[in-house]
Amino acid sequence: MKKHISIIVFVLFFSVTFSQTQVTGNVKDNYGNPIPGANAIIKGTSFGSESDFDGNFSFVAELSGVQTLQVSFIGYEDFEKVINLNEPTFTISVVLKEGTQQLNEVVLTGTSITRSQKETPLSITSIGAKELAKKNTSSQADILRSVPGITAEGGGGEVASNIFVRGLPSGGQYQFNPLQIDGMPVLSTFGLNSSAHDVYFRNDIGMRSLEFVRGGSSILYGVGSVAGIINYTSVTGSNTPKSIIKTEIASNSRYKADFLTSGPLGGKDSKTFYALSGFYRYDDGPIKSGLPTEGFQLRGNIKHITDHGSVTFSGQFIDDKVQFFLPFPLEGGSRERPKGNDGGTIYTLQTSEAANFSYATPNGIYNSPIEDGVATKGGYFLTDFKHNFSDEFRMNAKLRYSKYEHQFNLFLDGSGVGGAKAVETQQEFLDARALTTGEFTYLNGQPVASNALLYANRILDRNRPLTELMADIKLTREIEEHTITLGTFMSRSKAGDFNVITGYLSEYNNRPRLINVSGYTMNGITNRGMSYTNRNINSNKVAVFLTDEIKLDRWNFDIGIRYERASGDIENEGVESYEVDDTGIEGLDNVIWGNGNYVRGHVSADDFAIALAGLYKVNESISVYGNFSRGYFFPELRSTKFDDFNNPSSYDTEKIIHGELGLKYGKANFSGTLAAYYVTLADRRSISFVNTSTGGTTEEVDTQDTETLGLEGSWNWKFAKNFSFGGSATYQAHEITKSESNPEYEGNELRRQPNLLANLGLDYDDTKFDAGFVYTYTGDKFSNDANSIELDAFGLASLNLGYTFSAGDNGETIRLGTQVFNLFNSQGITEGSPRLGNNQIEEEYFVGRPVLPTRVFFNATFKF
Repeated sequence: MKKHISIIVFVLFFSVTFSQTQVTGNVKDNYGNPIPGANAIIKGTSFGSESDFDGNFSFVAELSGVQTLQVSFIGYEDFEKVINLNEPTFTISVVLKEGTQQLNEVVLTGTSITRSQKETPLSITSIGAKELAKKNTSSQADILRSVPGITAEGGGGEVASNIFVRGLPSGGQYQFNPLQIDGMPVLSTFGLNSSAHDVYFRNDIGMRSLEFVRGGSSILYGVGSVAGIINYTSVTGSNTPKSIIKTEIASNSRYKADFLTSGPLGGKDSKTFYALSGFYRYDDGPIKSGLPTEGFQLRGNIKHITDHGSVTFSGQFIDDKVQFFLPFPLEGGSRERPKGNDGGTIYTLQTSEAANFSYATPNGIYNSPIEDGVATKGGYFLTDFKHNFSDEFRMNAKLRYSKYEHQFNLFLDGSGVGGAKAVETQQEFLDARALTTGEFTYLNGQPVASNALLYANRILDRNRPLTELMADIKLTREIEEHTITLGTFMSRSKAGDFNVITGYLSEYNNRPRLINVSGYTMNGITNRGMSYTNRNINSNKVAVFLTDEIKLDRWNFDIGIRYERASGDIENEGVESYEVDDTGIEGLDNVIWGNGNYVRGHVSADDFAIALAGLYKVNESISVYGNFSRGYFFPELRSTKFDDFNNPSSYDTEKIIHGELGLKYGKANFSGTLAAYYVTLADRRSISFVNTSTGGTTEEVDTQDTETLGLEGSWNWKFAKNFSFGGSATYQAHEITKSESNPEYEGNELRRQPNLLANLGLDYDDTKFDAGFVYTYTGDKFSNDANSIELDAFGLASLNLGYTFSAGDNGETIRLGTQVFNLFNSQGITEGSPRLGNNQIEEEYFVGRPVLPTRVFFNATFKF
């Protein structure tokens, strides 16, 4: 059998002779203005490039004979021309007509060939460089919030956005939809230490496009993605040098500078090009906490065109610190931001006074790094080889090495002490801890007012280094109507997960001061090392896949199968309570710390995925499509438990079924999609981090099945010159169909997944003045599996204005812009207390995470 398979693969991938043509051109609009960022490509192949800021493009096509050149750009009608590539060079001038036929955009993600959205049997959203540059890029949530079918929670600040995809449980972060950069995942294994993909990466103006491919068919090209792929593509250089500098200031003392520069390395006829982008920023926001938020990132690539393809070296270096915001006590009835003891509004209960926490441990003095917040330092190096053995046979191989020093330090959402209220009077504080008496003073000895409310909280320090090696290799062979791809993906990941919790007491004010209680605290600390976790995890993955993309006159089909095996080695350190000093304060002489004894274990699992998709072109304006997939998701390694004999708990894959039927329409000034989808997830290991009665945390695991039926539509309508109106709406009915730990939850809705999502956008752009208004609506939802806490619906509005004027004789421009996030200062809540889970109740104070308040940005962008 193996011999026959080898013969078949050899026959499919034999090579033939090829020729080479240098294709160059220029892209302009009806007014003669150059269009940067337009996609120019030989249709049905991977040969193409993007136009630079002068509208010029150039690429080498290793093809011969009659071919079709396709040029497309968001907001313009598609351009196609039959050309002959029998000569060494070919030059063309292209004028794109304005329109809203976004279905003609070329798709780069989730396929082995480039094709338009209208010809793709999947739901896809594309955002180009121009639109990305206008968006508020403080977080991934700011960008992804307007993508159909995505619930994006950005209340935590700039990083660790919770991105929930239609039809799936709200595990948070990027569990079911990996974030990719240039076709490679930021993390190949989710659940090594729970850090989100976006803590390792920040957006900058060096991004050419963003594509989100929804549905299970994306598992064939993504790294175990069962719900979709979010893929950013970077700008690469061209023969025309170009540079952008963008400066920005905003409320809460934000200062940021972005840059992008690219061009040839060498003379005009150089075949080697560079692109370098990055930023530096300092920010007291998005919410002032008195803790630092600053850092920088550099990204770059060098691309060399060879006689038979190209090789691109790219990399990133980041050194950045941001603060992360968890829920805190709000007004119990209205759930609005509360007033503190001083009568002022509370925006955060995080305090810079916790930055100096230190205490004795069995390993010496422990100094808390809470001041650093979410700190990431390191980067990756990626090599991308593209080699064409012939016109019909090619290879694409990507190799990436990543290494990061990373901390995820955060303030929790309360004391976690059993019986304690979220906000306490001084007597309630004493009673909850069985204290008979105590004097309350600030750290400087000043007495606390007798009627002042108290807020007891904890800080969680996490040290999470990560090293990863990945390889993705694809061989693609075109045989008449078939494009067959044989590929493999491999990864080796290693991560640490060190966690320490420290308790403290503060006043109930915005950015509060710490409080001492005589005989109970020292320097505001109530408990030192009240929880300790230390684990190391190694992960290995190997996958192979085979796909066939079939293109007929009216029918397009995608067929594929993927097999993947994952294994992990886990070691968990045991803990004990140690007496470390003699403070004279009961409870502070001891610390919970690691004992140096490790429980070690090994787990492994394998599974397969199949995907079938088809599209029928009814006419030039209408296409109907359907897709079906059976996929899998590997459980989080860090939550695997072992018994005394090192036997692991179950590590079976989670099974997912996804089906979708849809219609795509595009004609003249209107384009739109409509789709119905059905998703089931079986054997889901639903993990909740809940408080223990002593203030620590534990992981509760429930094996669940879920089911979702949804309807989704999107549209873009150019109703007048320079004006367009677009948006999307998603309705989904979802429920838990099985809960092993809590059968009473069966029939309940999925937590944190709304039934209704919608966004509306109105845009105007006449190349000089541009304006955009976006409104995103998130329907009501339940905060927990028990459906006992319902969170009200809310809407967020954002405004973007800009004016561009000429600044020189060579096409240089300056754009002055302003943005307003949360224009009407909406007061929505993204989640309740995650560590109270199903035990959360309504009381005088409600623990929840509000959306971020209004923020105003001003920027200037220089292009030259």
